[in-house]
Amino acid sequence: MKKLLLSLLVLLTTVAQAQISNTLTPADKVYGLSKFWQEVNYNFVYLDKVDRTKWDNAYREAITKVQQTKNDYEYYRELQKFCALLNDGHTNIYFPKKIQEKLHNDMFGKYRIFLSNIDNRAIVTKTNLSIKDEVPVGSEIVEVNGLPTVEYLKQFVLPYVSSSTDYVLMDIAIRYMFAGPEGEQYNIKYRTPKGKVAALTLTHAETTEQEVYPSQEKRELLELKWYPNQTAYLALNGFHDPKINEMFLAKLPELRKAKALIIDLRYNGGGSTDIGREILEYLSPDTLLYGSKNSTRQHLASYKAWGRFIENPKDTAGDAWAAKSLLAYQDKLYYTFDYNPARNSVSADQKVIVPTAILIGHNTASAAEDFLIYADNQRHMTKIGENSFGSTGQPFMFDLPGGGGARICTKKDTYPDGREFVGYGVKPDIDVKMTLQDYIQKKDPVLDRALKHLKGQKLASK
Repeated sequence: MKKLLLSLLVLLTTVAQAQISNTLTPADKVYGLSKFWQEVNYNFVYLDKVDRTKWDNAYREAITKVQQTKNDYEYYRELQKFCALLNDGHTNIYFPKKIQEKLHNDMFGKYRIFLSNIDNRAIVTKTNLSIKDEVPVGSEIVEVNGLPTVEYLKQFVLPYVSSSTDYVLMDIAIRYMFAGPEGEQYNIKYRTPKGKVAALTLTHAETTEQEVYPSQEKRELLELKWYPNQTAYLALNGFHDPKINEMFLAKLPELRKAKALIIDLRYNGGGSTDIGREILEYLSPDTLLYGSKNSTRQHLASYKAWGRFIENPKDTAGDAWAAKSLLAYQDKLYYTFDYNPARNSVSADQKVIVPTAILIGHNTASAAEDFLIYADNQRHMTKIGENSFGSTGQPFMFDLPGGGGARICTKKDTYPDGREFVGYGVKPDIDVKMTLQDYIQKKDPVLDRALKHLKGQKLASK
């Protein structure tokens, strides 16, 4: 029975993909794969963490696999699976626009279903309004195409996701568990919050109904609101647009009235490190701000050639030339950028220095994590929530055959003292996790904990 269900799944997937063309020749496909493999070997900053034998064997196997793909979508999926072996959130494969436009994730005609990872379970956190009673918010997807959800994720989703941390890997896998082309079908079973188990067949198709439940919260680039005891809440929802600095400066006179401050970075996926740091300058009493320490791989061809003949690492003892040659041969030669703290020139009368809570979570990523590194030694600041995304760096971007693209992380960032946060996430000082009941009851335990913490801080200072 299980084999029959899997065979049916393959048939339905083949039918759904029929609308996607096969525009690439076998040579194109091997070239794109080889281009990515080559650039990883030359530029990927975390190559020292990769099992090179496994990586090269996967490349050899992929040469045959990509030539056998039936269309461009299937080809790019193979590239994504190959890329995912690197376990890096800033190293990715992107579909061509012509393919991306034909893919759906949460739309199934009559049904629109949004999923989130809550306690490693695939939970429905939004639907279109008309089906909110049929598929209630808080329902758990327990089976997909005849497989328990955990097994389905393991076989068909997780191997294609690039992530530096296990928890973000699961977040992304569940959020995009049903990503696929028009016509792709999923037979699911779900358990409602009241314990009822129901079955449903979902087929990817455009959903015309616009209204969702609960209504989608529109997040502005910067948001300011007030809570009791003159506590200001400042949401910084992205550092990708320098406009946020102008918005911050416009709110600064009002912010100076605050006796306590909450900075919400939970929905900040990054952008420019400098943009975030310029805001932090107004929130720190220090004249110097210490950001991340950076390094990248160094390529010296002759040293690599010489290193080939150094048979024993012991031969490098006391010999700088031999040590450098061996590291070059092993692809472990790094260039560390000059480290200088950023100078904070904001005058004291312009600053807002009050007890501060920074809200963080799995979506606090990249430049937002760099913000946290700068804020790490600020004694008046407390991080509350969950571990951050755990990935930052400078990606090298390039095109692939058929209109797609790739990026590869070229820069390693650490705390100034060398502690690593890529692959682990920046840890909160106070752990607070949202539960399923919080979602159902529309509670925000992270914000509630921050308000409680700041109230205690203010009382302690009196």
